[in-house]
Amino acid sequence: MEQTHTTHHGAAATPGAQRRVLVVEDDTTIVDAIAARLRAEGFLVHTAADGPAAVDAAEAWQPDLMVLDVMLPGFDGLEVCRRVQARRPVPVLMLTARDDETDMLVGLGVGADDYMTKPFSMRELAARVHVLLRRVERATLAAVTPRSGILRLGDLELDHAQRRVRVRGEDVHLTPTEFDLLVCLANTPRAVLSREQLLAEVWDWADASGTRTVDSHVKALRRKIGAERIRTVHGVGYALESTLS
Repeated sequence: MEQTHTTHHGAAATPGAQRRVLVVEDDTTIVDAIAARLRAEGFLVHTAADGPAAVDAAEAWQPDLMVLDVMLPGFDGLEVCRRVQARRPVPVLMLTARDDETDMLVGLGVGADDYMTKPFSMRELAARVHVLLRRVERATLAAVTPRSGILRLGDLELDHAQRRVRVRGEDVHLTPTEFDLLVCLANTPRAVLSREQLLAEVWDWADASGTRTVDSHVKALRRKIGAERIRTVHGVGYALESTLS
């Protein structure tokens, strides 16, 4: 397994503002290819090959993002995600070997922000990493740059300044991706947005092959805010079904 030379708690040793990506994958061919591509994109990369090593590396190295395989020795990527997110929120791009929607939904439920199904192109993976980091940066900026007004759609409330969502007055925890997806739908209540539109607006990704990503995130979002709030228009896309108050 290829690994970068890193120092524990070595953020001060990081030159400039290079972003740190922890790649967790036990297949040496895949991990080497991912690491090489991300390094070529300007990232600092550290790798781990099993669940316990991944949790230790996340704690010691403090990555800006994790690329995390689901199937790992020790304990799986879902458990890694749970343990890491419990200590410190980190954006996670999950890799799945199977095109299994249950795995995807469980992954999104334990704190992953996005997922890709193997086999995938390194170009798309690099693009997803860039998009995910930009989304987190936007969330951070929004938190310190309050926007006026709170959007209320019936008993659904979106607070842009704090990036918080409440349903019937109760806080609902959304990942940065889920929040951006909800805001995109809420900007035009009742209007149907195609999967391709959502993919372009929320993921900055124009390739229609990724539309299942939209479906899985919509399902995860429905679980949190209520299934009845997002209407499926078969063959077209989705609409937020709420009355503007």
